[in-house]
Amino acid sequence: MLMGEFRHALDSKGRLIIPAKLREKLGERFVLTRGLDGCLFGYPMSNWETLEEKLQKLPLAKRDARTFVRFFYSAATECEYDKQGRINIPKSLQEHAALSKACVIVGVSERIEIWSQERWQEISQKAEEDFDEIAENMIDFGF
Repeated sequence: MLMGEFRHALDSKGRLIIPAKLREKLGERFVLTRGLDGCLFGYPMSNWETLEEKLQKLPLAKRDARTFVRFFYSAATECEYDKQGRINIPKSLQEHAALSKACVIVGVSERIEIWSQERWQEISQKAEEDFDEIAENMIDFGF
C-alpha cells in the first residue's frame, strides 16, 4: 500500500526524487499520467494493467468515455529511476500539475499523486475544513 506525504523539489531539468518508501512499492518502473484535481497520478505496473483493462471496457460510442481515455493515455509515460531515485517528468505533465519547484508526493493506496505545493495546500485546507461533512457522506459509499 502506498501512503504518506513527502516534499521534494523539482530540479531545473524536470527531475523529482521519489521517496525510497514509495519507490519500494511502485517497483522499478511505473506509469505517470494526468490525474484529477490538477495533480499527476503514478501507478505501479500491475495496477496500471488492471486500470487498462477497465478503460478498455468503456463504451467507445460514449463521447465522455472516449475523451477520458484519450486524455488519460495521451500523457501517460513509463518512468524509471536514476541512481539518485529521481524520475524525469515530461513538460506536458509539469504544466498539467503546475509543477515548478516545491512538490508534494502523496501515497494514496494503489497510486501516488504528485502535486505542486501550492495546489496541495489549497486542496488540503479545503478537505480539512470540510472533513466532517465529507466523512458523513462516505456512508453513501458503504464506508
